[in-house]
Amino acid sequence: MKTTMKTLAAAAVIGAIGLASGAPARAADLTLSSWLPPKHPIVADMIVPWIKEVEAASGGSIKIKILAKPLGKPPAHFDIAKDGLADITYGVHGYQPGRFLLTQAVEMPFLGDSAEATSVAYWRIFKRDLEKANEHKGVKVLGMFTHGPGNMFNAVRPINSLSNLEGLKIRVGGGIVNEVTKAIGATSLLKPAPSSYELMSNGVADGVFFPKESIKSFKLTKLVRYATLIPGGLYNTSFFLVMNPTSFKKLTKAEQAAIVKVSGENFAHIAGKGWDNADKAGVAAMKADGVEVVTASPSLIDEIRRKTAHIEQDWVAKVKATGIDGAKVMADLRAEIQKAEAGK
Repeated sequence: MKTTMKTLAAAAVIGAIGLASGAPARAADLTLSSWLPPKHPIVADMIVPWIKEVEAASGGSIKIKILAKPLGKPPAHFDIAKDGLADITYGVHGYQPGRFLLTQAVEMPFLGDSAEATSVAYWRIFKRDLEKANEHKGVKVLGMFTHGPGNMFNAVRPINSLSNLEGLKIRVGGGIVNEVTKAIGATSLLKPAPSSYELMSNGVADGVFFPKESIKSFKLTKLVRYATLIPGGLYNTSFFLVMNPTSFKKLTKAEQAAIVKVSGENFAHIAGKGWDNADKAGVAAMKADGVEVVTASPSLIDEIRRKTAHIEQDWVAKVKATGIDGAKVMADLRAEIQKAEAGK
């Protein structure tokens, strides 16, 4: 008994010394709040692979747990990380209207057909031109990415010209897509993506503007009847992956380096590939359920270009107050997308 008591006492002293010296006693356990179902491509094909890369890069010293339930609604997730309720979150910039202006650069129409190329280019432009404006104050930015090109989906009629959109109520996610929707003549309903099924099934919304994957992911293939695909994209949506800065600082230097190594542009590749693959699956699912899938005609594309041209010009004018040259940002972004599409 005396030996056992002595052993326990010695262990307690060693543990106390370890705590006092700040030496890590075990792996760093981090939490991630997710507002999408586990099988959604963002979670299954982007967040989970990234988590595995973080754990591998850290030699297993970092463990990231996706919480069973989100700690708030989708628009709250930036602040959930900022306030330390969870260590890591992801989300949509446009879910908080007026809070993020510079991130709208990547949401403009006709930027490209590859989520991977656009996401990689976006990260490069964010680091080069946008980060200095400090719109993400209060968090450690780990990644910026976009979904695949946005398209038109509805349950009422084919969209052969913009006149066919008149009177249709369209669910959108906020940001530039809201301005695009108004410009081309539809009525926008600003709601988070998980609300789409309820809105359409109850007849509140006639359709949605989404990337192709979302029709499958949100179980809309039996509600949507008409899909109009827009080459280059009607719009994009800007997403963030962020971490609480205090949680980041608590990690060892090696652990911090491990997270940084597999985030940023590496995560942009992961997210973009995941979305491009999911877009292909989305088209297959729509066709299997009898959705009429067509590519927009040149005349419809011309109509959209004319009606939405002012949106980018307006954004360039707005960002002058931040000291950012919006025209240069857009030119640089398009150049980086071309480079990324070429594998550079």
